[in-house]
Amino acid sequence: MKRIFYVYTPKKNKDMNHEGVIKFNCTWIKEKPLQSELISDLNSWRDILYSLGLIGLNKDGIGFGNISKRFNQNQFIITGSATGKYEKLTNEHYTKVTRYDFDKNTVTAVGPIIASSESLSHAAIYEADLDTNSVIHIHHHKLWHRLLKNVPATDSKIEYGTPEMAGELLRLLRETDLKEKKILVMAGHEDGIISFGRNLEEAGKIILDNFK
Repeated sequence: MKRIFYVYTPKKNKDMNHEGVIKFNCTWIKEKPLQSELISDLNSWRDILYSLGLIGLNKDGIGFGNISKRFNQNQFIITGSATGKYEKLTNEHYTKVTRYDFDKNTVTAVGPIIASSESLSHAAIYEADLDTNSVIHIHHHKLWHRLLKNVPATDSKIEYGTPEMAGELLRLLRETDLKEKKILVMAGHEDGIISFGRNLEEAGKIILDNFK
């Protein structure tokens, strides 16, 4: 199959603070969808999170939330950009992140869709903790407020989807009990919460246990 390369460079404007806006430079290698068996477990958990309103659309009609799993040591499969608006996803909505560079603010994605705006945040957790094989990013206002002072939180001045956020996650993993709690609040990204675990079951259960 012919590989088609696209290079996406975000433009600086007032919309850069909006949910779902990609802030990294992305090389997207457009290829056929991933095999269904590779994303079936991701889809099962994504369905649960969507049904609870933890992934979906915000009041402005912009999609939020993403989910990923490690593909090998340095790669992972993640929901594509702007997929929060869809109730059901197919293998057309997932892509593989094969390379990233925090210093250069770059991501390389291979698949039918460009990678989620939170790809660098997922990458930071996978890189810092080799026991982690799944990362989930959700939004929920009440849960965010409840967790804000009870779990590790990122600096409120740091925006989502940036190299600075990736660096902040690496710091939290080094300096706090985040590796044990496996859940954090993005203080500068209102309603944003990230969980992670050895597998999707663990990462998802942490969300559900706190959501009760």
